[in-house]
Amino acid sequence: MPTRLPTIEERLDWLMELKRQHTAEFCSPEAHLARVCHLAEHPTYIIALKCMDGRIHLPSATNTPRGVIHPIRNLGGMFDIGWPYLGEVLHEAVQRAVHAGRRVLILINYHFSKGDKYRGCAGHDYDTEAAIAYSHDIKRQVEEVFGHAHQTVYPLVFGFETDDNALIFHGENGDRLDVAQLAAGDRDTLMPRIGTLYPDMPEAMVKDLLPLVLGNIQQIAELRATERNLNIEHGEWIICVGRGFDFFQIPNIALIIGPYNPDLSVPITNAARIIHSNMQAGRIPDDGFLLFGSAPYYEVGVDRARAVTRARFLTHFASEVICQEIPSLASKMITKTMVLNWNTRALEEIDS
Repeated sequence: MPTRLPTIEERLDWLMELKRQHTAEFCSPEAHLARVCHLAEHPTYIIALKCMDGRIHLPSATNTPRGVIHPIRNLGGMFDIGWPYLGEVLHEAVQRAVHAGRRVLILINYHFSKGDKYRGCAGHDYDTEAAIAYSHDIKRQVEEVFGHAHQTVYPLVFGFETDDNALIFHGENGDRLDVAQLAAGDRDTLMPRIGTLYPDMPEAMVKDLLPLVLGNIQQIAELRATERNLNIEHGEWIICVGRGFDFFQIPNIALIIGPYNPDLSVPITNAARIIHSNMQAGRIPDDGFLLFGSAPYYEVGVDRARAVTRARFLTHFASEVICQEIPSLASKMITKTMVLNWNTRALEEIDS
């Protein structure tokens, strides 16, 4: 994005170009073939429950082809498997994988910064231990739904340290594997170390987890060789409600609210207040912000029609909440409603 404060029109043009590039990259022959090759060798279906923070981009951090890791994102990384829609999304994903003969690995994420706790997760008040405990609670919920034997569905807790983009795996016995402490020469010892962390994990799944660790070792080394600004100023100007926002790989521009919490009005109001605060502080121009509703579909016909209905509902609902709670901000609101073609990752704009 431009370094000066861009107008809302410039920001919207930039966003649409970012969306277009993401779809083009996902659908390119190279990306398609990379996914096919990876999944042929490592068929485990991987789901990641994670925060909406743009720094936590697992394909980049693990050098994994786009589309291999299936993210479920929410503001603050807050989830409860008891939420009806979240339970439905997880159940459908697991059923699709199992019917295709694939095991499922569910990665439950928290994040923090080793350099400054205030670069960590605001959703947990920058308390990393609280975030870890919360993640373990989600793991226990997943086990209650899909079983404790871990032979088909395996949930595990992992941290994401955002200074190094390093993964930290929490084992069943309380031990941890901090990838930031590893080097390329540790490759031959990783299979037994992962097996020690997760003694009940099927060997085939261990083999499919290994590339994430190896990719993370490589990415950490490359990142440490570059200079970057870790203190990124908050400049959120987009409120995303729904699913299909994986093209946001840039931190602190969007607040992503998954459609899972039965009371969506609370996170929507909180997100709107952040946008309002950013305008008042001059971090973003006060000429407008974007409310972006989206829902995915897998098949044309009824499945797409349901996605259109859901996306429209999310946009309308969020708009009504903002109008009611912060009417002065509502006058600056621009809305877009889209559906995501899951097979191509193309976002298709529809009438709100």
